[in-house]
Amino acid sequence: MKTFKRAALAAALATAAPIGALLATPAHAEAPQALKAEVAAEVEAQRKQIQVMVDQIFSYAEPGFQEIRTSEYLTGILEKNGFKVERGVAGIPTAFTATWGKGGPKIALGSDIDDVLGVSQTPGLPYLKPIVEGAPGHGEGHNSGMPLMVAAAIAVKKVMTKHSLEGRLMLWPGVAEELLATKAYFVRSGMFKDVDASIFTHVSSDFSTGYGEMGGNGMVSVEYTFHGKTAHSAGSPWEGRSALDAAEIMDVAWNFRREHLPLTQRSHMIITNGGGQPNVVPDKASIWYFFRERTFTDIRKLYETGNDIAKAAALATGTTMSQQTLGYAAPNFGNKPLAEAAYANIKAVGMPKWSADDQAFAKAAQTFNDRKVEPLKDEVTELSTPENRKPSTGGGSDDIGDIMWAVPTITIRFPSNIPNMIGHNSTSAFAMATPIAHKGVEAGAKAVAMTVLDILTTPKLVTDAKAYFTDVQLKTDTYAPVLTEKDVPAIWLNERNMQLYRPLMEKYYYNPAKYPSYLDQLGVKYPTLTKPAEAGAAQ
Repeated sequence: MKTFKRAALAAALATAAPIGALLATPAHAEAPQALKAEVAAEVEAQRKQIQVMVDQIFSYAEPGFQEIRTSEYLTGILEKNGFKVERGVAGIPTAFTATWGKGGPKIALGSDIDDVLGVSQTPGLPYLKPIVEGAPGHGEGHNSGMPLMVAAAIAVKKVMTKHSLEGRLMLWPGVAEELLATKAYFVRSGMFKDVDASIFTHVSSDFSTGYGEMGGNGMVSVEYTFHGKTAHSAGSPWEGRSALDAAEIMDVAWNFRREHLPLTQRSHMIITNGGGQPNVVPDKASIWYFFRERTFTDIRKLYETGNDIAKAAALATGTTMSQQTLGYAAPNFGNKPLAEAAYANIKAVGMPKWSADDQAFAKAAQTFNDRKVEPLKDEVTELSTPENRKPSTGGGSDDIGDIMWAVPTITIRFPSNIPNMIGHNSTSAFAMATPIAHKGVEAGAKAVAMTVLDILTTPKLVTDAKAYFTDVQLKTDTYAPVLTEKDVPAIWLNERNMQLYRPLMEKYYYNPAKYPSYLDQLGVKYPTLTKPAEAGAAQ
């Protein structure tokens, strides 16, 4: 497929302004270096907008399925830049697609937008200080990924328009990733059916990508609800059947079973409903599990073991049991040709130029929270391959895996956070509305934009990516999610939490028309390097 005209290529080579580091390090066999320098300059031109987007989404701090303001904000920017937006895709109110272009390969660009419950944190401080006590916060840094993708897409769109390049861009947000609750439904709805290549990003303290089986676990999220009979807990307990007893017995039985499960499994639970008050035998109780394993078959086996134990707990207590799948995530598997192309661009872009203030803030955050002291990285991380990765004994999950099993996909990790912070913790929010985050997003946007140009201008890259997907990846396993036709996205999750906290959080939303940065609005001096005596330790 001819993706751009010779005249356009000649013009690009003749007129594009070089950007030293990009031209000094040639990238993969791909788009012309002059085009890459041009698209990098277009990203740099958005430096202020990147800062505003990162800060704005940080201030919204919305958990899974409640990313209402975040979604409205992003779609508004994309529409103003000529993208056609479809809202509420896959039956999920805060999900959307934003598309632009015609002909050529279709490239999906996505990143997550939700945050974590209970980790509200004032950015730019190296110690714990919630903005709103108990409220959700970006303790995973998901406020940064979609601003990166938006900046990259706008830059690519300008270069494509200038040089008459054919191709289609589709931006989409990862809704409720912390619940691992949507991307399997995106795939099921057909969102990616005509996509040729997919690039995903995730915040990190390093700048990297990889391919092959990535070593994490897939998972299934399921809530078991037990149904019993109320009675007076003191006067006639024999008349009741305690649903809470069933939930507790399931927990105990599962913990006994752990000894006899593979080392690669990870499983954890919370009781979401334990009854009303102590003197009433609970007639309803619910327990919510994440079951994680390495392969599709092992995920299903672990899930079926959970089902059996739940049934046994109901039988033991004279109750009944129902269950509901709340989410699913496939194991991750990166595409080799796309990863190699992206990694060449990561090396060409290089790490951000950290200031002395950035390094001092990172050290203060690590020191005050008893974390390993390590400077912000100054070199990109080695390409992660099956040969240089350590053998996995299991771990976390990311539902980008479902898209990885639908179309050739990679994840690019970009350097917007401080090394050695705690995941899903307020410490991981310290830097996420500071120059550290802003610089990392800019670097990541350049690498993504350059890789998109590779895909658009090099038909062989698309062909090779699809061949690897078919001839290598699909021969290692078969996509088999633990979802039925009756399962639907759990869009009600976190609704009550935001009904409580949103009114308290709204007065802290960032106002870029009045303040140059969110730190300015909050009255935080960067870098803050001292810790008040009353400030506590890390969570």
